[in-house]
Amino acid sequence: MRIMLACALGMSTGMLVERMREEAKKQEKDYKIWAVDTASVDKYVGEFDVLLLGPQVAFAFDEIKEKYDATTPVAMIKPVDYGRMNGASVLKEAEELYTSRQG
Repeated sequence: MRIMLACALGMSTGMLVERMREEAKKQEKDYKIWAVDTASVDKYVGEFDVLLLGPQVAFAFDEIKEKYDATTPVAMIKPVDYGRMNGASVLKEAEELYTSRQG
């Protein structure tokens, strides 16, 4: 699975990406997980299976969801998971979004 996170500058989610990668590795899952700024999302269309947005870009959620959700699941990262850098919980959310679209 390919999971892309988007935030204001693409940097603040870096630590969360690392936590998610660590969790995926622990579970022996070969996922590609990376972060970009919201302005760069268009450049990656077709390269991600799930798009998760950081809480700091909540203002852009409706526009981004409308643009991409027909083909790719889009969701906001829960603020508590983001604040705690809970990679396991965010990874699970991404998996559930992906699975819900497959069935």
